[in-house]
Amino acid sequence: MKKIASFILGIMAFSFAASAQELKPVKIDSVVSVNLPVEHEVKDTLGQKIYSGSGSLGYIVVIRSANGNAKPLKKEKDLNNVFKEYMTKVQGQSSGSVLNARDTTIGNLKAKVFGLEADNGNGVEIRDFAVIYTKDATYTFEYMYPESRKGLVKAENQAFFSSIKTSNELQRTDQYVNTEPSGVSQSGKIAIYGGGALLLGIIAFFVFRKREQTALS
Repeated sequence: MKKIASFILGIMAFSFAASAQELKPVKIDSVVSVNLPVEHEVKDTLGQKIYSGSGSLGYIVVIRSANGNAKPLKKEKDLNNVFKEYMTKVQGQSSGSVLNARDTTIGNLKAKVFGLEADNGNGVEIRDFAVIYTKDATYTFEYMYPESRKGLVKAENQAFFSSIKTSNELQRTDQYVNTEPSGVSQSGKIAIYGGGALLLGIIAFFVFRKREQTALS
């Protein structure tokens, strides 16, 4: 009986994995695209464009929110704070627990991925997120499913998130202005090297002068 049950579960998992490939590429805008269910809805209101649809095992939502006149971020730490505030906001809305939060790279951009586990009253639900921030817009990619399907959603979940594509036009400077590594800035390095060269020149002058005085005495 156990062998038969395992066989049936295996067939189901294979079928679900196969149907997960039915997601189709959709352009969110001119620089970002992702695979979505063939049948999905699009709502465009108040600076937000929302794409949503049911996959084989989970519900998919993609949101593009215009950042409008938001002040440009200066450094990477400012971007990290944006991601932190975003996770705090989402967690507060559902009173859930954040899971496996980590940084990743999508195209040339830094992104944050994390999960959220919460009881919606009908059982535990898991929401997986990927968030990209640029000076023009914030992109949210979300895949939701009941905890009971956790062992079955992997193929569709991965197919969705791995399909996120960003244009090569988007660079880190589209996220925060100062992309230099932490530490001494370029201007600081110039000042240090220039000052060092000047100091060596002064030392060499006095050493040469000292030798001339010694030779004449």
